[in-house]
Amino acid sequence: MSYNGHMKIFKLIISLIIPFVAGSIGNLATIPNLSGWYAALEKPSFNPPNWVFGPVWTTLYVLMGIALWLVWISAKKHSKRRAYWLFGAQLVLNALWSIVFFGLHAPWLALGVLVALFVVIVATAKEFRIFSPWAAILLIPYAAWVMFAGFLNTAIAVLN
Repeated sequence: MSYNGHMKIFKLIISLIIPFVAGSIGNLATIPNLSGWYAALEKPSFNPPNWVFGPVWTTLYVLMGIALWLVWISAKKHSKRRAYWLFGAQLVLNALWSIVFFGLHAPWLALGVLVALFVVIVATAKEFRIFSPWAAILLIPYAAWVMFAGFLNTAIAVLN
């Protein structure tokens, strides 16, 4: 394999690790609160069982990582700085939501974080599209899940 081939693989691995690091930070607040605080909350009928969240987030983090990788390996001469900053901002908001919702037990404040997260995901997809249409498309399931999370978060806040 050529040097460029090795670099693409290296960049893919790094691109996949980055979203999982953000997810791990969020899990530090989530996991200790699942069986206590979260389990005691009233939840809407459309609340998925807890086992659904792991596979969904794993899939979304993989898609985010591939999207980042497609931007990183893009040969377009346009500056990628804004794309990387937006991607980083959405990862920070992603982790922050878990900290606010699960760690601080503040569903209403967490809803505000989700709204900001959705806006930044859309901005990230728009910026990623400059470098790779597929990178933008890969963020659509993430945006859709965050929208669903917003409905779920709102319902939990209202019920509690």
